[in-house]
Amino acid sequence: MPTPPRRRFLAGMAAMTTASACSRLAFAQSTSPFRVSVINDEISQDFARACEVASKDFSMHWIELRSMWSKNIVALDEKEVAETRSLLAKFALKVTDIASPLFKVDWPGAPKSKYSESKSFNADYNIHQQDEVLERAISVAKAFGTDRVRCFDFWRLEDQSPYRDAMNEKLRDAAVKAEKEGIILVLENEPACNTATASEAVKVLNAVKSRSFLLNWDPGNAAASGEIPFPDGYKLLPKERLGHCHCKDVVKDGAKFEWAPMGAGIIDWAGQFKALKRDGYHFAVSLETHWRGAGTQEDASRKSWAGMKKLLQDADAL
Repeated sequence: MPTPPRRRFLAGMAAMTTASACSRLAFAQSTSPFRVSVINDEISQDFARACEVASKDFSMHWIELRSMWSKNIVALDEKEVAETRSLLAKFALKVTDIASPLFKVDWPGAPKSKYSESKSFNADYNIHQQDEVLERAISVAKAFGTDRVRCFDFWRLEDQSPYRDAMNEKLRDAAVKAEKEGIILVLENEPACNTATASEAVKVLNAVKSRSFLLNWDPGNAAASGEIPFPDGYKLLPKERLGHCHCKDVVKDGAKFEWAPMGAGIIDWAGQFKALKRDGYHFAVSLETHWRGAGTQEDASRKSWAGMKKLLQDADAL
């Protein structure tokens, strides 16, 4: 991995953790029942610019970290971590989670997935590097004062059934390691991976029964996989296992699905926000724009945030 030696990196991260735990108490609190946030690189790879827009223009107190300066979050060196922490403090932003690329790789011994060549936000790690990806994700989570790390369950197979038990065992093992460090893994339902919908997520949650293994519920991804995410998919989910939520919208064009600004697609987001509030969910609702129809990433995120803000207001959640 293109980072400093592991021992030195982990030692540097540990030294930053105590200061982070103290400083995060000083941040302003949002009036929303949720941690309203945006994924930083949906605005810009310039982290200072992303923080400025999230804090000043979007009036957010939270941000989700995925990649910056064209480097994945788990590839940052100690100097870059220190610079990230400085910018977070400058703009009074807390971190919802580390949007790591953990387990976005082929399952060993299985047929190669058609998604194998996908690049995941400046991440290009193989199956043999996943233990270190987990270690680094845990370390940067501690450095940035969050207890959540996003993960996946391997590139999607045409038939995952012969490998599903072994995949679940790998997820259980990762959850055990995370729990020992006070970290929670949040599995994202992702069309390119083996858990794409709420119905598939329920099966994995039932197989990996750990308080350190929750779901990153993504209605947009579920919709793009052919499921009606709300109310149908959401009804299936164990509400106590929801640990994070990504917000994006989709439209259907014939048999295909395309990304759309929040509020301009087919998902009942106002209903989803109301249901999350009703069910006592109080973690992140994080804008993951994905739509690129407004010229620049920043412009697209601005338009999508305007839609999301109205939907939250309609749900009496902002």
